[in-house]
Amino acid sequence: MPGHSPASPQTITPELRQWIIDQAGAGITAPALIEAMRSRGWNEDVAVRAVEDMLRARLDGLAQQQAQPPAVPMPEPDIAESPLFIDVGDRQVQVLLTMAQPRIVLFGNLLSPEECDTVIAGASTRMARSLTVVTQTGGQEINDDRTSDGMFFQRGESPLIQRIEERIARLLNWPIENGEGLQVLHYRPGAEYKPHHDYFDPTEPGTPSILRRGGQRVGTLIIYLNTPEKGGGTIFPDAQLEVAPQRGNAVFFSYARPDPSTRTLHGGAPVIAGDKWIATKWLREREFK
Repeated sequence: MPGHSPASPQTITPELRQWIIDQAGAGITAPALIEAMRSRGWNEDVAVRAVEDMLRARLDGLAQQQAQPPAVPMPEPDIAESPLFIDVGDRQVQVLLTMAQPRIVLFGNLLSPEECDTVIAGASTRMARSLTVVTQTGGQEINDDRTSDGMFFQRGESPLIQRIEERIARLLNWPIENGEGLQVLHYRPGAEYKPHHDYFDPTEPGTPSILRRGGQRVGTLIIYLNTPEKGGGTIFPDAQLEVAPQRGNAVFFSYARPDPSTRTLHGGAPVIAGDKWIATKWLREREFK
């Protein structure tokens, strides 16, 4: 443990806090921790305060964990054995990056260049200013945090959309009917989507009406339909991660409960040069109607 000279100022350092946490985790009692600190030169009042602070923090953490909504089943790609590729029936999708907490997986070659171009062409004549869901009412509105244009394809609207949805279902082991329609977004230079969560806030009055259509969102797949010249990455502030938008690639992340503890805060960084086109698939707990 960190020792201390009686002649020097006695400050509760991060190293000391970590030592107390480690010892408590090993089953050492609070009185034994205090006595051990005293024997190494720590003032008894400082030792008591340090141990009490640690115990209080642990109790607060447990209380917060108990207050969280219960976890639910989530979509999950078959990556337990660290494959380099996943067979989705009509192509081999690359596994480029995996992260456990938060659960983030970066895929390569999910869509071909020709498929990307066809999706963009099919969406381009149907674009309008993107809306966000208003959890206070269950409706939608224009939000200054989201400065893109967008549209939705209905599930199975065309053979290509059906093929992409089947591919996603196999990739993420999640039923097609549990997915919302594929949304295509277009970001011009300067456009962005500031950090946000995709789940619906359970404390908002409009959330129950939203959940009646298929339950909570439990996963998101963002497919990059083109490669901008500069900027436009998908950022995860809590994970200190930025995913570069590369045509045909896709980033997946899931969230077992509608709570910030999932660390799935994310956003679309501003496009600096060129345009960015993406397709987003949101996955629900149950059949989305």
